[in-house]
Amino acid sequence: MPYDPHRHRRRSIRLAGHDYTQPGAYFVTINTHAREPLLARIDAAGHAHTPLGAAVARSWAALPRHFPNIALDAWVLMPDHLHGIVVIHSWLPARAAEGPAGDRRPRGTAPGSLPAIIQSFKSTSARTANQIRRTPGAPLWQRGYYERILRDERALGLMRRYIERNPARWAARAPYR
Repeated sequence: MPYDPHRHRRRSIRLAGHDYTQPGAYFVTINTHAREPLLARIDAAGHAHTPLGAAVARSWAALPRHFPNIALDAWVLMPDHLHGIVVIHSWLPARAAEGPAGDRRPRGTAPGSLPAIIQSFKSTSARTANQIRRTPGAPLWQRGYYERILRDERALGLMRRYIERNPARWAARAPYR
């Protein structure tokens, strides 16, 4: 079915008016398609990436090579999602494209922005995963992702602890999943 803005009414999860190219720390959660537990195994014995998860982890770890204005802080790959903190260190000006009447309006995702970083990660990791699985074009990730702007050191510390403790919480509830 073609996209109809009157029927499909997609709402952005982004904070209205926030420039996601600005320096700062951002907590993100990215879920696998249909929440399939493809990326890691967590049980009482510990936490281990699957071969697919190892490839996804390499894609995540490679992000600073492709986006030199960022650093990765705490992150964890769970069976069906990734939690991570992306720190944008410097601002990269968003490029505007010429509109049809010569006006300058932004087009698409702003280069160097959090959405561009996540878009790149999801695309690269999905291609790699599909090569491993021999499933060209199959979805690896759900549409969109969750993000939270970490406005101070306290919020950053809370999210680091959340990420660190996530595998233990998963193992504690795993029999009920």
